Amino acid sequence: PGAPEPERIVTGLSQDAVSITTSFTGSEILIFGAIRRDAPPQAGPVGIIVTVEGPSQQVTVRRKERLAGIWINTQSLRIAAAPDFYAVATSAPLPALLDPAEDTRFRISPALAIRALSAEAEVENVTPFTQALLDLRTASGRYRVDEGAVHIVDDTLFRADVRMPSNLVEGDYRARIFLVRDGAVIDYDQAPIRVRKVGLERWLYRLAIEQPFWYGLMSLAIAMAAGWLASAAFRAIRRG
Repeated sequence: PGAPEPERIVTGLSQDAVSITTSFTGSEILIFGAIRRDAPPQAGPVGIIVTVEGPSQQVTVRRKERLAGIWINTQSLRIAAAPDFYAVATSAPLPALLDPAEDTRFRISPALAIRALSAEAEVENVTPFTQALLDLRTASGRYRVDEGAVHIVDDTLFRADVRMPSNLVEGDYRARIFLVRDGAVIDYDQAPIRVRKVGLERWLYRLAIEQPFWYGLMSLAIAMAAGWLASAAFRAIRRG
């Protein structure tokens, strides 16, 4: 008989679509699965890493300096693509689970999710610019690492609850699940997650994108009507 197959993972999501409405306050996605084996488990602890990545966009990071008492932009760096949202959940501290070479290979940590430059850099050192973007998005909750958020039962079953914030942008998201042992990725899986605006929220969004002129006129009319109603209500209160 041939050698037994290596360990594999079978995964699933509680939902593969998120609907954004006017009352949307965020969503939580359960990512679960099992480790499939055709032989007894290997020696050493097994680990699971889950990432959820939002749509990537070009980002320009600018450095401001104070000259003659005025803050002005002095240098800028354009990054080819950076996810609008990026969350990592792990079963143990990430540095203890993953070798740096494997992290670079699969671009798992948030710093490596920020892609290469789209053009030749105009600054000598790009690290402060990419670090500034990482710090800003981490502070706003759009990038995060939740160590210990993946729960493994009997080295076989696992689950992770990934919180999606209320400021999600519409687009195609991706969940990746990595099985790691001794610092190396031995198997991984991925699944798409669709995030879409629905109802009135989607209609207004599409109107603003596809017909900005009429959207602007409608916004102006609503603002004028609101102002008139507020003025009429104020006059009625004064007369009363």
